[in-house]
Amino acid sequence: MRESLKNCKRVVVKVGTSTITYPNGLLNLKRMEELAWVLTDLRNSGKDVVLVTSGAIGVGAVRMGMKERPTVIRQKQAAAAVGQAMIMQIYHNFFDRYNQTVAQVLLTKEEVGIDERYQNTKNTMETLMELGVIPIVNANDSISTYEIEISDNDRLSAIVAEIIGADLLILMTDIDALYDQDPRSNPKAKRVSCVDWVTDDVRKMAGDKGSAFSVGGMLTKLQAAEICQNADVKMAIVLGEDPTIIHRVIDGADVGTFFNSKRT
Repeated sequence: MRESLKNCKRVVVKVGTSTITYPNGLLNLKRMEELAWVLTDLRNSGKDVVLVTSGAIGVGAVRMGMKERPTVIRQKQAAAAVGQAMIMQIYHNFFDRYNQTVAQVLLTKEEVGIDERYQNTKNTMETLMELGVIPIVNANDSISTYEIEISDNDRLSAIVAEIIGADLLILMTDIDALYDQDPRSNPKAKRVSCVDWVTDDVRKMAGDKGSAFSVGGMLTKLQAAEICQNADVKMAIVLGEDPTIIHRVIDGADVGTFFNSKRT
């Protein structure tokens, strides 16, 4: 099943907060630059690429001196407004080093829930990719409280993959795969290499969320996998410490957890 990934033409990569920040909430600039290099290389190879990024609220919170992710809605919105500007500026600078143009796309539930706006979003993304641009997507947390309530961005990235008809979604996170038990508390936990379909037994493997500045966890990744499988999009969960793992996934290496796109 993994061999088919070598032929994928359209890839969505999602990076979580823990992937692009240190445990203290500050941005991991080295990793962000490596990510820009890898995604630009994919684009140069002829693939369409979309990046879905988390981190706006966490980064904004740290910039404003908050010790942890805020819980009050208006504070989240303020943190998102500050953090989104910071993240996009840094992404732009790194991608520009490799002569790659990027564009910011902020989505709300209206863009994915209303037919006309869904189509407008699809048209915008398609046009950007036709022009060789890499769209950088995030939930519009500074405007809509709905996005803040659900914005784990795992499901958002799956919806984006569905909208653009992607072949593959890669979720980069702080754990290297889905395990049959939580590997952080059970050293005997075994990595699940492939999942044909997300069942109740698979859902039971999900654990808790990660760092103090992140949202979601393995459960939201399995929810993203369900969206992908129903949309005929393959998905992989991999450790985000080394962005070059994206190349290994596409080359068909047995890394992380691979979710097939069709019930067999």
